[in-house]
Amino acid sequence: MLIPVILSGGAGTRLWPLSRELYPKQCLALLGERTLIQDTALRAARVPGAAAPIVVCNEAHRFLVAGQLQGVGVTPRATLLEPVGRNTAPAVAVAALAALADPAAGADPLLLVLPADHLLADVAAFAAAVAAGLPAARSGALVTFGIVPTAPATGYGYIRRAMGAGVAAPVAAFVEKPDAATAAQFVASGEYLWNSGMFLFGARRYLDELARLAPAMHAACAAAFGAATRDLDFIRLAATEFGACPADSIDYAVMEKTSAAVVIALAAGWSDIGSWTALHESLPGDATGNVTRGDVLAEDTSGSLLYATDRLVATVGLTDHIVVETRDAVLVAPRGRAQDVKRLVARLQAGQRPEAETHRQVRQPWGSFTSLDSGPGYQVKRLSILPGAVLSLQLHHRRSEHWIVVSGTARVTRGTEVFLLGANETTDIPVGTAHRVENPGTTLLEIIEVQTGSYFGEDDIVRIEDRYGRQGRTD
Repeated sequence: MLIPVILSGGAGTRLWPLSRELYPKQCLALLGERTLIQDTALRAARVPGAAAPIVVCNEAHRFLVAGQLQGVGVTPRATLLEPVGRNTAPAVAVAALAALADPAAGADPLLLVLPADHLLADVAAFAAAVAAGLPAARSGALVTFGIVPTAPATGYGYIRRAMGAGVAAPVAAFVEKPDAATAAQFVASGEYLWNSGMFLFGARRYLDELARLAPAMHAACAAAFGAATRDLDFIRLAATEFGACPADSIDYAVMEKTSAAVVIALAAGWSDIGSWTALHESLPGDATGNVTRGDVLAEDTSGSLLYATDRLVATVGLTDHIVVETRDAVLVAPRGRAQDVKRLVARLQAGQRPEAETHRQVRQPWGSFTSLDSGPGYQVKRLSILPGAVLSLQLHHRRSEHWIVVSGTARVTRGTEVFLLGANETTDIPVGTAHRVENPGTTLLEIIEVQTGSYFGEDDIVRIEDRYGRQGRTD
């Protein structure tokens, strides 16, 4: 059996302010109507013989990822939740353990490992490359896919292949990101491919190599999977055991050390969308070289990426710039400095700024809430509750709430009371009172929530009952 493994653990800090820690790049619709993880799942499904995927994601993203896959009709055979990020080698290891534990997967399934946040325009070429790699993978090789370079890029690692060795060529060397002159030499030689981070190999074969080359990592992953617990449709890896796992990429932990690595060349319109410059290059521009999204007005502007999500973005006299607007942040930078956005995110994180973690609109399994305003002693949110959805039965120790129904019908639980509210009707939730709201209707329920008190953090939520398995949690 061929099982795609979708790795969805990254945060995509170079695409801030669109990508945030709790709303990462793979969950953004950057290239069209579908998000990157949706495109990845559909691409995997088009590979002949591919089964339902295994997904590995951050536990904080579980409902977001599940909802996005459901939106394109993809049901994973397993979704593994990482309590902490430990890079790709452990993520693939727990996926391999899950595949081997699945009776329907056979004795030694093959894994097709795919990052969730890449662009790949030519799906047919991708499927052909996978088919070309199957014989090698079945014979015990660890297959990686190298992208045929289109330019001497300095933002990618490279793979040097043994020339004249057939379709699945032995890997001669993995090379770190080069400077511009070295990258030009690599491309001119014809021996080098971009390192895509996509792989194909047997689940048991990978684990055997990991046990030989990184035994501590293998042991920690086996312990974390062995002590995992089922939570709704998710598998929670044991936090203590997985937290003790060394962090490393599959390249460093296995592929650079094994003698079984082979590479297949792939030309399929690939990009890792690793920066705003990469996104600019991946989208069609106008006659002046501008790529625009949203409400944009550009005057005497060329070669720029202008991205508006909530307000008008107007520019005058810009050349080769990036301007990205969201409700709570605006990024302006020369295109040549796009890689340095991660330094801004590091400063936001160091200052514990909320803009590093989340947008004003926060997705929830029941819908979303949007922060509208806040100040000393108050906070205002808009709750958008999906038809049939129910929030947790909860209480707060340090704030009271006043609800105003804007549209739809709300069924409210307040202490021992249960009652309905329609548009323009209100209710109050005193401090310490157990409460819940649900949408019994068939249209979106929207509520303005005015919180007053001394503290408004999400950790002042005591969940008593929750259909999404979050009792006692603040996520």
